[in-house]
Amino acid sequence: MKTLFLFIDGVGLRLPAKDNPVHAGNCPALCRLIERQAVPIDACLETPGLPQSATGQTTMFTGVNASQHMGRHCEGFPGPSLRKLIEDDNLFIRLARKGLRCRFADAYMVDSVDDIRVRRFKSVTTVMALTQPESISVQDDLTDNLAVAHDITRQSLLEKGHAVRVITPQQGAEHLLQVARANDFTLFEYFQTDLAGHSCSYDQACETLRTLDLFLDAVEKLCRTAGFLLIVTSDHGNIEEMNVRGHTRNPVPLIAVGPGADEFKANMTSLADITPRIARMLVPGYIAAARQPGAALS
Repeated sequence: MKTLFLFIDGVGLRLPAKDNPVHAGNCPALCRLIERQAVPIDACLETPGLPQSATGQTTMFTGVNASQHMGRHCEGFPGPSLRKLIEDDNLFIRLARKGLRCRFADAYMVDSVDDIRVRRFKSVTTVMALTQPESISVQDDLTDNLAVAHDITRQSLLEKGHAVRVITPQQGAEHLLQVARANDFTLFEYFQTDLAGHSCSYDQACETLRTLDLFLDAVEKLCRTAGFLLIVTSDHGNIEEMNVRGHTRNPVPLIAVGPGADEFKANMTSLADITPRIARMLVPGYIAAARQPGAALS
């Protein structure tokens, strides 16, 4: 079962409000998926304070409650303790042990993996991808449409001086599905939503959500046609509450569409459940067994 995981940074669940740009006028596809295909999961991880990216993402991709491990929420890039957690065991490592091929579809604008290794600051997804170097996409992959820019359209890369062709969100979706067809598990990270949430600019948030929604709508349709399992979730809330610059303690949506979607969402309660469930599901015969009467998922 081929699986595509969209990690959308900084999107929580909140009732409609004047300062909440996550509504059908800006992102009809996302709102439809939240309404029909999502369950709410906890991002606070039984830890006081506002959830943060480093611990939230570490939890998501290791199955370890990183906030509890650290005794607090940690923002930004993971420090030595979190990096060790990720390097010791993560979703890519677990899937590779099963003989499954993983790909991190975000393109790094470098020539080789060695250029990434020497970076002082690395995101959680970068630390994870480096444990399976063959999963990493570089700028040649983007040129060949075998990777996706972090902003989907490549516009920000062009503005930074890279010689790239700007594409539509729908073309970005087609490129992502091309990557997913060649791999068992594909991850794409979109963090523009978190940046927009921190900006406190409602207009920027709306623009960001519209781009994401065109992309997401196309990705969902392509996944349905291809018979792939599509998973969409976030690490914490932010953009749904534009009257504050920081994160929120709102739950985040866990969306799943396609083969095994209901089984994937069953009994899911927090970010810590995601990696263990994916690692168990991506084995032959899991879905059929899970659908037997009396089967229990954990």
